[in-house]
Amino acid sequence: MKKYINQYIVLGIAALSLSLGTTSCKDYLDKEPDSDVNPETAFMNFVNFQGFVEEIYNCIPNKESCYWCTTFNWGEDEVMNTGLGDTHITAHFDLGDYRHWYDEGDKGGQQSWLNRPGSSPTSTDKFSHSLDGHAWYCIRKANIGLENLDKLQNATKEEKNFIKGQLLFFRAWWHHQQMEWWGGIPYLEHSLAADSTFTLPRLSFKECAEKCAADYRAAADLLPNNWDNTTIGKKTLGKNDLRITKVCALGYLGKVLLWAASPLNAEGNGGAQMGALKNGKTYVYDQTLAKRAADALGEAIAEVESGATPYSLALYEYEDDAKNLKDARPNGGIYDHISKKGSANNYTDIFRTTGQGWKMPGSVEAIMRGPMPDINGSNWNFTKLWGPKVSNLVEHDAVIHMPSANYVNYAYGMANGEPILLADGSLNPNSGFDAKHPFKDRDPRFYHDIMFDGFKFLLTVKAEDAQFQYLEMFTGGNMVPTGVSERSANGSRTGYFCQKLVPHQCNKYDGMYNYGSALQTYLPYMRLADIYLLYAEAGAAAGGPNYKTKCAHSAVDAINVLRDRVGCGHVGQTALMDNKRFMDEVRRERACELAFEGFRWQDLQRWLLLTEFPYNVKTRQEFKRVGNYDYANNDPRDAEVSGFDPTIAGQTVIVERKLASKHYLLPFKEKEVYLYSEFPQNPGW
Repeated sequence: MKKYINQYIVLGIAALSLSLGTTSCKDYLDKEPDSDVNPETAFMNFVNFQGFVEEIYNCIPNKESCYWCTTFNWGEDEVMNTGLGDTHITAHFDLGDYRHWYDEGDKGGQQSWLNRPGSSPTSTDKFSHSLDGHAWYCIRKANIGLENLDKLQNATKEEKNFIKGQLLFFRAWWHHQQMEWWGGIPYLEHSLAADSTFTLPRLSFKECAEKCAADYRAAADLLPNNWDNTTIGKKTLGKNDLRITKVCALGYLGKVLLWAASPLNAEGNGGAQMGALKNGKTYVYDQTLAKRAADALGEAIAEVESGATPYSLALYEYEDDAKNLKDARPNGGIYDHISKKGSANNYTDIFRTTGQGWKMPGSVEAIMRGPMPDINGSNWNFTKLWGPKVSNLVEHDAVIHMPSANYVNYAYGMANGEPILLADGSLNPNSGFDAKHPFKDRDPRFYHDIMFDGFKFLLTVKAEDAQFQYLEMFTGGNMVPTGVSERSANGSRTGYFCQKLVPHQCNKYDGMYNYGSALQTYLPYMRLADIYLLYAEAGAAAGGPNYKTKCAHSAVDAINVLRDRVGCGHVGQTALMDNKRFMDEVRRERACELAFEGFRWQDLQRWLLLTEFPYNVKTRQEFKRVGNYDYANNDPRDAEVSGFDPTIAGQTVIVERKLASKHYLLPFKEKEVYLYSEFPQNPGW
């Protein structure tokens, strides 16, 4: 048993040798050529020490592209096609098969960023990095660095602070990432000798969060707001975008405290349980922790809005004048993500770039990202997974990620700011939703993110596929699975496709996934909008809509800042009069703004909603077209339909996730819980 402990958590002499003997991250963060070090020189100067640290950056997994056709949306937000899609973690999580997170392919399953066998910290191959594969390694590496800070010779105070700040941040971050999936774990604050007897107990989530918080706070006090404005950073101007900053540390400080304050982890709320929506426990937060979270997040927002950081909210400026479009049609610029002339740093650039020399997405809004993706890499295993496979319109890889209808109806409300559905799944009488024109007057992000009935999917097309140019998503349409036809696995099971992360022009005719478009995709771990959302939630839990701390905004202001960005109405008065209703709007805003970015499962988990209706089902939207609408010359949102019911009662349930309280945490690998008696398996597993 001791041998295995050394291999897994302590990582032993071999791992120590690797971490000290070679830190070859190649071009990541512009590492100096002479920063490959040996045990005698690893900590002797800033260049070598920074090379040692940057191997930890190199270990950050690429969530979206760590494997062929990977998955990362495991809430009720997404469903995959039948056939090959059934082998992915999304489908297994729907069945309650959480052990599939560590399936290494021996059961025919697909791997994800949580677990990649053979993870290698020095590799620049995105397939060689995973959370489970690197977390304890990077924690050990951070502790070794912290224990050797006194060996840093002839360094300035700035250099010492930056080294220490990065190490403290990463020690917390790698613990934090594990906690969100598995709950409390041992918190390692010192490196352990290879022959140590490991007896550290699992801590509660709150206990772990407090240790993370101490490290994040210390890191924030040591790190700069903008590396470009420092003596060190001036040496690598233009290459500092991926480095950890003060705002990043503050953002994660607020996040870990808010997670500890949330209903799943709030002391006295009962932990993982069923029925939290009906009995009101989904609204029970630890107010003291929520206030501390709001303080940190408000401080981060104040730093950004002072102009001291390189961060700001990306713009939302899209061409909507058909006269200016090469492919003239009403609102084509919105659907095709065409930026207005002269507009830079647009919203779409957070997730993907084209024609910019493979520039890494993130724009001015990304606060934490991993290593730069490889050139053309996303086109091999990501950009061909989002549109229809009917008639091979999207080539290769018979996998489709598609949004569930109930999630679209819930998350994407109306342009006036009102939700269509309330938290319990019932209709909101104040929404102004028109069932005859269900795609009209919606939140602008609906048109940016979602492909719906009548959407012009193919901008160019040959005669043999002309029937597919405008998506037929109505019941019986040519994109809707039926019987045993070819469409059963290759169309939309839900009545929608998604184009938030990958543009609809990624098809065999428009060819945006071809090399010449230089399409690059990447999902940030944290972006500025998330900090506003976390601040709003922490404020709502601490004191309600008008709670304000450390910055110019109240909780409701933070939501309205994001809505102002896209031209959506503010939070309605009904929600402001009831703090539970306001919390519902905060959560819905989070579902809309961060849709399909890989956060939904954890949000439902910490809110105790994973097991609760209507969050435990995935549906298809049923409706019929009325009349013979001319989609070629008119806006699809103006088309009339019949039989459209936005509640689940009017939809076809694709899957009901019959989950239990044990599903609020992932199980550890079976071999890990036999390491030593103080490391038990999660309840129910």
